[in-house]
Amino acid sequence: MQLDRFRDQTVDQLFEAILQLRSLEECYRFFDDLCTVGEVQAMAQRLEVARMLREGLTYSRIEALTGASTATISRVKRCLNNGTDGFELALSRLGR
Repeated sequence: MQLDRFRDQTVDQLFEAILQLRSLEECYRFFDDLCTVGEVQAMAQRLEVARMLREGLTYSRIEALTGASTATISRVKRCLNNGTDGFELALSRLGR
């Protein structure tokens, strides 16, 4: 399974730390220390692209609304179709 391609102790520690966060404010604080603004925005953009693809929007519409490149949209679509269902899991739990 694809999950093992980056699994190690330090990644486990990172994910465990994220799971300990209890509010949006705590997430903002943690990710502000951990990532650049661009890195957080790129992750948020990919999640939004996944949501839009699930809704059936076209690449051109998604590109216009999000500014995502067609390469990013294509990568997210590949993950939705052949990935580990991580996007699906997160979006369904968010009710989106």
